[in-house]
Amino acid sequence: MTPTDAWLDEAEATISQGARELICRLNQSSASFRKTADNLKRAAQLECNAETIRQLVEAEGKAVLRSAQRGDLQPNWSAADCVTNTGKTRVYASCDGVKVPMVTDDEKKTRRKRVREKRRRSGRKCKPLGRAMRGADNAWKEFRLVAHYDEAGRHCHVSVTRGNHEAAGRLMARDASKVGLMAADERIANVDGAPWIRNQLELHGTVDHIGLDFYHLSEHIHTARRKRFGEDSSEGSAWATRMLHGVKHEGYSSAWQMAVDCQCTSSGPGRVEMDRLLGYMSERREMIRYPEFLERGWQIGSGPIEAQCKTTTMRVKGSGMRWDGPNAEAIMALACLENSRLWETYWLTADQTTN
Repeated sequence: MTPTDAWLDEAEATISQGARELICRLNQSSASFRKTADNLKRAAQLECNAETIRQLVEAEGKAVLRSAQRGDLQPNWSAADCVTNTGKTRVYASCDGVKVPMVTDDEKKTRRKRVREKRRRSGRKCKPLGRAMRGADNAWKEFRLVAHYDEAGRHCHVSVTRGNHEAAGRLMARDASKVGLMAADERIANVDGAPWIRNQLELHGTVDHIGLDFYHLSEHIHTARRKRFGEDSSEGSAWATRMLHGVKHEGYSSAWQMAVDCQCTSSGPGRVEMDRLLGYMSERREMIRYPEFLERGWQIGSGPIEAQCKTTTMRVKGSGMRWDGPNAEAIMALACLENSRLWETYWLTADQTTN
């Protein structure tokens, strides 16, 4: 049992389940725990200090993570529910990394030093400080989100991990099993092209088709256009338009040849950038399949996972915020719970799942 487990048991004895849910819900859209305390007082005439709210919310988020890991918290849909207008079942899978601001080890040491100095100046006898927890080695750490969703956007399941790419791969496999992905007639992944994502998808074999998000490729094409032709060049804009139309409707070979032709007439920084674009496209050739995807009625963008990256980090990326890894993961887990439309499901059984 961890200290947060013991604290949550104590909170359950003194704070009702309804109050805990309300606090967690208010915190989702708050800019700080202090603001959550203010909103709680206004909305429900309940007084609770910011530190107590912080501990409660973080402990509840960790309980959500444990519940998901144990398999107690299951999606309220499966691949069988994801029927398209063709009569086939179709489920999309995606994954992406998001940066979260961390409290560094140096910052923790500085804060601890300030507390000691403040205590010394006060002249009062205080309890010894607790054991220091080690901070992060960098100010930002990458967390990873995994999402499964249907064509119409009626069904979605999203999870988070602060683990590395292998942990994200295991999460992909776990969530794929939860939604019954292997039973879907069509299993498609739309991703941003990061090698680790494709490698993990191929390793766990949960999808049959992997596509490169069209927007990410277009960003690389426009970066090459600016370096090769200049920011406001009409010639460059026309070239980029032809490239995007070619790769979307004619396929990889057409766009590749246009890029090669442009490279042959380039020099200096423009040539370097065209070389980079060709390298980027070559490494993702098997993922650039837009005409095939469009013909089959499949999406060619990773918009749903990009949206999840924004909404699940909204509470942890406010101005001046810094987090310990486990606490940020807990806050994001509550956002994932809401985005997966499992909020009511979890709170119906919260007394059982948190123990």
